[in-house]
Amino acid sequence: MLHLRLIVPADRTEEVLHLLESTVGTTHLAVLSGAARDPKGDVVLCDVAREAGDGLLAQLRAMDLDRHGSIAIENIDLSLSRRADRAEEEAPGEGADAVLWESLTDATHEESTLSVTYLAFLTIATMIAACGVVLDNAILIVGAMAVGPEFGPLAGICTALVQRAPRLAWRSTLALVVGFAVAMALTVGFALFMDAVGLFHNEALEAERPNTNFIYRPDWFSFVVAVLAGIAGVLSLTSAKSGALVGVAISVTTVPAAANAAVALSYGQYGQARGSSEQLLLNLAGIVLAGVATLLAQKALWSGQRRRKVPRPERSSA
Repeated sequence: MLHLRLIVPADRTEEVLHLLESTVGTTHLAVLSGAARDPKGDVVLCDVAREAGDGLLAQLRAMDLDRHGSIAIENIDLSLSRRADRAEEEAPGEGADAVLWESLTDATHEESTLSVTYLAFLTIATMIAACGVVLDNAILIVGAMAVGPEFGPLAGICTALVQRAPRLAWRSTLALVVGFAVAMALTVGFALFMDAVGLFHNEALEAERPNTNFIYRPDWFSFVVAVLAGIAGVLSLTSAKSGALVGVAISVTTVPAAANAAVALSYGQYGQARGSSEQLLLNLAGIVLAGVATLLAQKALWSGQRRRKVPRPERSSA
């Protein structure tokens, strides 16, 4: 269930209440007349089944409530109410399959911002992966993949392409390109420093490296895994199952590929640098293609369900 907290101009309250009362899947409606001070208006509270949330939110925005009032949405972790159970039963579809497009756009917008924190995490992850590359240590590679924040901009690009949001697309692409460029440049410097103090050696990079040589040897399996990871990542975002993102992060070799390319460049190993760059681009392309396809499929599914006209059952007095 979702909890909605609305600030509604007094002259629009009846219209909003009519919408809420006629929407299948809403319950626990409450009105606090004149309670809002900034902006002034009435506070309207209600709970809505997740599967009905996107359609309701779209209609509230069509009323310009986001401009003249306020729309706040919270996830309800626990609701002990027969009315809530009935609202979820009445709403078409399953809550786990529902997509809140406004929430997704907002979340990816925040995660795809080119900030100092984002650059720091991506750079640290790349440097950790560089250590894993030189030591041929798979544990360090997995750790670096988990630390890397690059899925945020990738999800932002997918969402922007599906929702036709050019500003989000530009912001996400900028974060991705600049982020990897800065992380790789700093990792080149890090590799040169580690070589100067005797911790990195060119011989280690030239060795067979059975645990990590896949990083600079891309193949079709790299693309297949990236596609599967892209599907899983988007599903985890749209279904609010963020725990799956950890598995997505350690499934693709974006950060390790960037790290291997940076270390290879520092030693003039251009063959490895080229192979690692191909691995990086292959993973990025696979994730974006799969993410866009998944979002398009979900959008088509929920658009069809939203067009269904389901009459709202009469409320009992009990």
